[in-house]
Amino acid sequence: MSLDQLVLLTPDDCAAMDQAAVRKVSLRALMENAGRAVAREIRKRFSPCRVVVACGPGNNGGDGYVAARLLSSWGWAVRVAAVVPPRVGSAAQAAASDWHGPMVPFTEAEIQRADLVVDAVFGAGLARPVQAQVSAVLAAAKSVVAVDIPSGVDGASGELLGRVKGCDLTVTFVRRKPGHVMQPGAQLCGEVVCAEIGMPDTAFQVVRPSLWHNAPGLWRLPVQQVGDHKYKRGVVSLCGGAEMPGAARLSARAARRVGAGLVRIAAGAAAGGYRLGDPGLIVDDAPLSELLEDPRRKVWVCGPGLTEREAGEALPDLISGEKTVLADAGALAWGSKDLARLAGVSVITPHIGEFRKLFGDIEGSRIECARRAADKIGAIVVMKGSDTLVAEPGGRIAINDHASSALATAGSGDTLSGVIAALMASGMAAWEASCAGVWLHGEAGIRAGSATGGWPIAEDLDLFLGEARKRATAMQEAVKAING
Repeated sequence: MSLDQLVLLTPDDCAAMDQAAVRKVSLRALMENAGRAVAREIRKRFSPCRVVVACGPGNNGGDGYVAARLLSSWGWAVRVAAVVPPRVGSAAQAAASDWHGPMVPFTEAEIQRADLVVDAVFGAGLARPVQAQVSAVLAAAKSVVAVDIPSGVDGASGELLGRVKGCDLTVTFVRRKPGHVMQPGAQLCGEVVCAEIGMPDTAFQVVRPSLWHNAPGLWRLPVQQVGDHKYKRGVVSLCGGAEMPGAARLSARAARRVGAGLVRIAAGAAAGGYRLGDPGLIVDDAPLSELLEDPRRKVWVCGPGLTEREAGEALPDLISGEKTVLADAGALAWGSKDLARLAGVSVITPHIGEFRKLFGDIEGSRIECARRAADKIGAIVVMKGSDTLVAEPGGRIAINDHASSALATAGSGDTLSGVIAALMASGMAAWEASCAGVWLHGEAGIRAGSATGGWPIAEDLDLFLGEARKRATAMQEAVKAING
């Protein structure tokens, strides 16, 4: 997938592009291309069968009329069920006027007679709840192909606007939307195919994308070079606590496995409890103030395994020392008492519970919440979940769906913190390092899940980070070749 194809377009972006496109090509021509794309993807995956195309009143419905006409011309048994007629004078009405096949009522009985239903009722721009009667009719289908997005999935957020029938296939156009990769809507889309429909290049110039699907090519991992040494590969330092040393160890192992040249735990009086760990891990017992004087130790992880008291003792010194700090776990708990305590950190990695303690209930979708939180704290916010969001203050958001439920194990987040820190230590900018770290963590989880029958523990994850990095490097090189 090329870098350009990683862009996610919001419904507002799509509307702006449509308006710009009509200066070069008619909306009717774009609709014809979209409907043809739907019909072709159906023909690739299904044998001729009884089809009902359910059409709404807008452009989505117009695409459905075109698909119905083409499938019928190829010998398929097609009927059209209009929820309501197309708007008078619209491109959809023109498409409907070219349909001369049978029309049937939009009822559960008609839907149940079909082997395949094409859902062309509502597209990604739907902003209100789907009527219960419409949902009930679509729910009666045996198999569904959605045009653009399943009716009832909010294309901007993946949230559900009523009851939504899961689909076998979704055919969208130009670029995918957030709703295709964000839960819960994403799991209802089935296979997602993005078709080009002749959108003129000039139409892309009216939008400035801020949402991206997270994958290699959006970022580039550093590669080994002749003359590399451990300090060039990067030094990661971690604050180690006395009560829960395991979390810092997990972060440290992840940082080492993903490529850090040197990893050190600053444990102070608790250093003895860490020295029985991996032999390549350096444990410091000197005062933190002394360790901060080393200019090579630029990147620090503060929080995994720390109590609030321990985090409160360490984090202010790290910030005042102008270090690049990833704050997690105990540091977030300490910061939740006063968000200003986290001012100056570079990255925070909260799960949803920690996020709410930090920022409260922010109105809007998860995307809007992540964006506002990043602006408020002035740091990269990695909002962890089944689809993790990586938000940059005033800028980009990457949506990561490359993960596995195998990551739902205690200590998994500590591993992620170590991965991101190692990538920052290697020279990657904070947002890119966070995006890459989340993807690598997800890939390691997928591999660990496969190797353990779906039930890995956190200690398994770092064992697969090398292979995860290898795959990401190969993918990013393929993207580089595509983009020239």
